[in-house]
Amino acid sequence: MTEAYLSQSDSEPRLITEQGVAARVAAIAEPVLAGLGYRLVRVRISGLAGCTVQIMAERPDGTMMIEDCEAVSRALSPVLDVADPVDRAYRLEISSPGMDRPLVRRSDFERYAGNRVRIEMAVAVDGRRRFRGVLTGAEGNAARIHREDAAPDEPAAVLLPIDEMADAKIVLSNDLIAQSLRRGKEAEREAHEHDNQTQRKGPGRYRRSKDFQSQPANGRRAHQEGE
Repeated sequence: MTEAYLSQSDSEPRLITEQGVAARVAAIAEPVLAGLGYRLVRVRISGLAGCTVQIMAERPDGTMMIEDCEAVSRALSPVLDVADPVDRAYRLEISSPGMDRPLVRRSDFERYAGNRVRIEMAVAVDGRRRFRGVLTGAEGNAARIHREDAAPDEPAAVLLPIDEMADAKIVLSNDLIAQSLRRGKEAEREAHEHDNQTQRKGPGRYRRSKDFQSQPANGRRAHQEGE
């Protein structure tokens, strides 16, 4: 698990946030996640499987393993049961951001520069709300985009205010998938080396299984991923 606190830089506020019920869930989840050393990425409520509340979280370095999702689920579920922000039964899902992740903080637009992105503005810029292109970085609280869909008489480079975006996410590509596979193999190799070193220390090693069972629901929470 991560260290049970976030530094001032790690607790950087999100500039793209939710509305309505999702915003209420986010307000409850964010301090719990911060106390565990994680950052909230996004809350989304959908009609999938009746009603699904998806809480996307990450470590400050952008990673999120299955063990992290389980830890967040165990800590957050009783808090949501007491606060009861959703007025019907729902399924709680804790997930990592994934390769085609949302971009919600200024630092995200710097960290993931060079990737293709799709952005929808809440406030139109030059009469447009949707932009698609290559993210080239951040300037102040705005993102620099080199547009792929610019008309001949339109500038290809645009500066979009992040806090006026409704949604921003990385576009999945073959290069992105290849990079993720390489990182996954490196992580597996490091984990294998760590396990070999731990086994040589003799008895006392503990490994929690990744297989887990759902627990009976309390309150309106019908099912919980990660318990």
